[in-house]
Amino acid sequence: MMNKPKIVVLGSGYGGIITTKKLEKLLKSGEADVTLINKHSYHYITTQLHKTSAGTAQDNKIALPIAELINNEKINFKKATVSSLNFDDKQVLLENDETVEYDYLLVALGFQVETFGIPGIEDHAFKIRSFRSSKAIYHHIENQFSKYQEDHDPARLTFAVAGAGFTGVEMVGELVENLKNLAEKHDVPYEKVQIINIEASPNLLPGFALDAVKYTTELFKTMGVKLMTSTKILECTENYVKVDSGEIATKTLIWSCGVRGHQLFEEAGLETIRGKMKVDKFLRIPNLEDVYCIGDNAHFMVDEKTALPPTAQVAMQQGPVCAENIVATMRGTELKEFEYNHKGSVASISDYYAVGKVGNFVIKGKFAALMKQVVEAKYLFALGGPGLVFKQTLGLNPLGFVKRTVKQ
Repeated sequence: MMNKPKIVVLGSGYGGIITTKKLEKLLKSGEADVTLINKHSYHYITTQLHKTSAGTAQDNKIALPIAELINNEKINFKKATVSSLNFDDKQVLLENDETVEYDYLLVALGFQVETFGIPGIEDHAFKIRSFRSSKAIYHHIENQFSKYQEDHDPARLTFAVAGAGFTGVEMVGELVENLKNLAEKHDVPYEKVQIINIEASPNLLPGFALDAVKYTTELFKTMGVKLMTSTKILECTENYVKVDSGEIATKTLIWSCGVRGHQLFEEAGLETIRGKMKVDKFLRIPNLEDVYCIGDNAHFMVDEKTALPPTAQVAMQQGPVCAENIVATMRGTELKEFEYNHKGSVASISDYYAVGKVGNFVIKGKFAALMKQVVEAKYLFALGGPGLVFKQTLGLNPLGFVKRTVKQ
């Protein structure tokens, strides 16, 4: 009797979990062994991590137990950290010294933070890179209010966000929403709190429609946010951030200035583009047998000049096509080319405002905030159907296990 093909999926971010869900539907009973490997036992909604960082969302709204998202009779879930990849022998090596063999491999391990070599960013800036790192940001912020009561150092109440792209703008919006609550909780006058948004480009939301940029800029000003555009960060320390116009006394710099692919490809001796692997129109890595790559780890060229950005929307569209092509390769049938269909983008600015573009239309304000909630609900529906949407809406998902794994 022939051994069943082994399909291994690395990472349960947007791309990994969506691919796994699609494999569940496509594969016949007993047709293949599918293993999903992830560092944590939960899938977190990356586009909502700014809420965790600011303390405006419950843990169970952001982190979802993987065991409740997959069919455990069809998928073997392994909680482990990947240490290296052996493409010659078709093996995945784990940190616990276990080796997992594969016939078909999908690498969807998500992004790593790009620091651009700026001194101090790696050691002193806070990064929105995972659920745990986002929890650490919130605990640090609350700790600054507690310590301010002891030493009255104004740097503790100055919160700087580096980057005014989507993530940076959303982070600022959440800080505006919750720092007032933290100030009241710790009996600190809110007027002593300062939120600064630092951006190297001349405007917020670089590359976005001018109407949306103007709206966001005016909204931030009414919220009391200090905008520092056309400003480059030169250094970050525990006590200040050095920019090209001087120094900002602060204990908190939240970094949202770019991402890169995973280091595993570089460690395997492969040529990458900022840690990303070039993939073909079928989402395969050329010159590697039966290895697929999607999401933040993939460099997919739409045309000769344009590569797809590392967004959740891209990963979610790549997932189903990747699953279809893995199964097609296994069965010896025709593969499907991936074609990206941009459906618009919406950035939330707290729960009450948002800005975005859908088609040719710029949307903003409370209507845009509603559209953002619709987008998030659609993703939950894709993950777990109406039952998951209902649970999340009512906050019924038990997630005590996540709190126990987070380093407080």
